[in-house]
Amino acid sequence: MGILKLQPIYKDYIWGGNRLVKEYGKNYNGDILAESWELSCHKDGMSTIINDEYCGMSLQEYIDKNGREVLGKNCKRFKDFPVLIKLIDAKDNLSIQVHPNNEYALKNEGQYGKTEMWYIVDAKEGAFLYYGFKEEISKEEFAKRIEEDTLLEVLNKVPVHKGDVLFIEAGTIHAIGKDILIAEIQQNSNVTYRVYDYGRVGADGKKRELHIDKAIDVTNRTPIAKNNNAYPHIAECDYFTVDKIYLDGKTISKIEGNVSEYSFVSILFLDGQGTVLCGNDTFSYKKGDSFFLPASSGKYEINGTCEALVTTIGEKKDCVKIGIDIGGTSVKIGLVDKENNIFATTTVDTDNKVSPNEMIKRISDKTLDLLSQEKISVSQCSGVGVGIPGTIDKKNGTVIYSNNLEWENVDFVREFEKNIPLTINIANDADCAALGEVVAGAGKGCNNLIMITLGTGVGGGVIIDGKLYEGRMVGGCEIGHIVVVEDGKQCTCGRKGCLEAYASATALKRNAKEVFGKDMTPLDVFNLYHSKDERAIKLVDDYISKLGTGIVDLVNIFRPEKILIGGGISAQKDVLLKPLKEKMQKECFGGNRGEIPEIAIATLGNNAGMIGAANL
Repeated sequence: MGILKLQPIYKDYIWGGNRLVKEYGKNYNGDILAESWELSCHKDGMSTIINDEYCGMSLQEYIDKNGREVLGKNCKRFKDFPVLIKLIDAKDNLSIQVHPNNEYALKNEGQYGKTEMWYIVDAKEGAFLYYGFKEEISKEEFAKRIEEDTLLEVLNKVPVHKGDVLFIEAGTIHAIGKDILIAEIQQNSNVTYRVYDYGRVGADGKKRELHIDKAIDVTNRTPIAKNNNAYPHIAECDYFTVDKIYLDGKTISKIEGNVSEYSFVSILFLDGQGTVLCGNDTFSYKKGDSFFLPASSGKYEINGTCEALVTTIGEKKDCVKIGIDIGGTSVKIGLVDKENNIFATTTVDTDNKVSPNEMIKRISDKTLDLLSQEKISVSQCSGVGVGIPGTIDKKNGTVIYSNNLEWENVDFVREFEKNIPLTINIANDADCAALGEVVAGAGKGCNNLIMITLGTGVGGGVIIDGKLYEGRMVGGCEIGHIVVVEDGKQCTCGRKGCLEAYASATALKRNAKEVFGKDMTPLDVFNLYHSKDERAIKLVDDYISKLGTGIVDLVNIFRPEKILIGGGISAQKDVLLKPLKEKMQKECFGGNRGEIPEIAIATLGNNAGMIGAANL
């Protein structure tokens, strides 16, 4: 895919100097250049591309144009671009500050919190920074020292030198001291709570805003050990992995790397000069240059002399998936581990009387409550999957129509992201149930499978080559609306003779009332069947025959390895399976001379939808 050279965004905060202009050649005309945002897709300032056909385009526009595949598979868990990389020139002391964690920032600021790392590019003799507390202090003492202007007395003062690395986890009180030049790699966030600012005033002549109450809420008041490395990397966390490259031009003058399908590569040159090659592209570099190599770009090579930081996004360890199954009466929310076990659940009542946006907010709030209850941070989660009854546009994240929920043209993903900015995927609830059975239930190990759910309606999903089959149009497969009796009974979809009009629980209840003259449940019908009632036997036999016709049609079209039956009526497996298998052997194309798929009952029950949604 080639190499993208980036033009940074400049920030002129009052504590900055001019080293980035004088020593790093930054094209900036002001007197103060505090920060140079070298790799940024943040709304407060975006890097632009200065080479190739994309010249003048912001990095975010490039991603939007070419798809998130350019970021790599490990970035799928992030809703937005995951990192922000800066050069910082502190001529004066920065404010004493703290960054919130994701949970606090999401609830109070509507964006992620911030974990970051600092690489000391240069520091004058005697330079220092503040990093946590000397000793643990109480919340009350913390507040009192801020009020009495004695906070600096209890902060941990750390001397720094060129090449030092500090990892600043969210909640760590900190401040860069004067006469330090830093490369900062951080979460893509600009949330900072100032605690103390030396009484300085801004350009408007007023003292800069402090955020004392919020800072007290989020600050870790216990001492933090200085961490100089994260061997074999200089820094590694769920948000970024940073490596250092050093070429002296003599002993080592060339280094090779690989840009895999899993992550983009960012290279920030802190010193030296030479060339960087990738694919058919070759660029010269100098001190201060920043390059972006899209995922799957393949091998790259750096020649010359350099000190550089290489940033990638690693695979998330021990991640948690969130699966949500929205039903007509309740919403089931589950936390799913990497083995596809649900280890925590909660529910929220479905309320058709409130607006869809209000219902979505209730679901997302309840999800955050469950995470908090289980002491799991949003950063531990790889994404959210949601199964929704009705016609779903997965690509655009919208619910086109859901009769059960009384929703029409609901922008579900956009609304849900307002509370939980993870990657959100939605699909039809029956499709999710099918996927759940494939990854963790009766269909585990099958690459090609059809699941039919027999409930209020007839739904289901088709799995081909291990993935949900949806076709080209929105809405997925509507198994319940294949015709099994031409010009037959009226279906809710408007057609006549659909499988749903004969094989749903609703259809069975309707037919029973016609035969027995009273309201009956499917269980009532099957109880009479077992007691040898002739009318019930005829009713059930006809039900199984119509269901079998639909199954035969599906087998002839898709030729799956297995058919699964789910939904409430699947509890009657002893009645259903034998005659259905006989009908398949008799009527499927090729019969016993071909391969007749196995037919079985789904095993996950109500958990199938949550597990399947979590795996979208």
